[in-house]
Amino acid sequence: MVQLPRPRDSGDDPGARPAGDGSIATLDAATIAGSMVSEALRQEDFVDAVLSATRSFLDMDVAFIGEFSQGSRIFRYVDNASGCAAVQVGAGDELELSYCQRVVDGRLPELINDAAALPAAADLVATRALPVGAHLSVPILLSDGTVYGTFCSFAHTPKDDLHVRDLAVMRMLAALVAGHLERQRDLRRQTEEDRTRVRQVIAEHAFRTVFQPIVDLRDNRVIGYEALTRFALGTPTDWFEMAARTGSAVALEMATLIAAVDEVASLPVGAYLAVNVSPDALCSPEFQDLVDILPLGRLVLELTEQTSVDRPDLLLRVDALRRRGARFAVDDAGAGYSGLQRILSVAPDIVKLDRDLISGIDRDAARQSLARAMCWFTERGGKVLVAEGIETAAERAALVRLGIRYGQGYLLGRPGALPEHDAVPMAEERPA
Repeated sequence: MVQLPRPRDSGDDPGARPAGDGSIATLDAATIAGSMVSEALRQEDFVDAVLSATRSFLDMDVAFIGEFSQGSRIFRYVDNASGCAAVQVGAGDELELSYCQRVVDGRLPELINDAAALPAAADLVATRALPVGAHLSVPILLSDGTVYGTFCSFAHTPKDDLHVRDLAVMRMLAALVAGHLERQRDLRRQTEEDRTRVRQVIAEHAFRTVFQPIVDLRDNRVIGYEALTRFALGTPTDWFEMAARTGSAVALEMATLIAAVDEVASLPVGAYLAVNVSPDALCSPEFQDLVDILPLGRLVLELTEQTSVDRPDLLLRVDALRRRGARFAVDDAGAGYSGLQRILSVAPDIVKLDRDLISGIDRDAARQSLARAMCWFTERGGKVLVAEGIETAAERAALVRLGIRYGQGYLLGRPGALPEHDAVPMAEERPA
């Protein structure tokens, strides 16, 4: 919280300078506002921090942001030191009966030292009910000129030490708050537009499933396929991140999961299907509703790299699904401590070596040592080790020498439609 001292009374001059003895006579409004904003920007919620700093600096009882909406004044942000029951976030009242409307249209001044001494304020119900002794209020104007509402602060008793300088501070802060509120409004609009786009993609099935083979590196025999989603426009990362931002991630995952699982019957005999699933999706009621119709015996549920190991509900769900025949995989092994933590907590059936570890492994002794260690670890634990991102014959040969039996990557097969046979011819090497 900003802790600026209240200046001594020096009249209504907002530009007065500090007294010669070093004490503060009247601080410049821009200096005060700048100090308050600098502190507020360090807080998690900018507007709440501005309100708290303003109320404290002015020594008022309540500070709030009120939005004008369809004839009502809604309290959107409140800093309430007195516990005033009528001023709470989300509460509202009739706009025409408020101080706010009268300040905006000029029927009340922006600065009131003693509301009871001003007939236009004394006659208002709020003056007696709250009560209001002193009052400061300035409009919050958006960039298009419309009035969002007001930035207000009041005390229950009169205050003679409120001056024009305090209004200048409030106006500067109101302008900054207006910018923040406008950005929040624009963000909400964009979020709603993005949510609509995600829902449309789901409803219109505007995506397709492609399959990348996972093969035995010794003889190129396919042991499984990883299902990957492709969209008509935009990358998978773009769409899944958009879904996460708009609260639609589980819905999109369920739609793509169902589309992938519908192809299980087309898999080669003995091959499994790996599908990516997030912890939120796996633990969701929507996934639980699908469990009875999923071919769990042919699925490998590949937990995404965002998987947290501090989720008891996830580990319980993994155990329950494993008892019903599902297998689990984790990827990014070898990419850091978090990957090892997921392996130890989830105890997956399949461990996938991170593609960054595989890239150039034929020329890097350190990568080879780490891969060899992971090979030893998974063998002792009865797990299957799969190397991801194999793009050159030299990388493949190095992995075989290290004892890694299974792999996936452009060298072995690019994502595409399911073939009609269970062996994948070697693709051309990707140019270096």
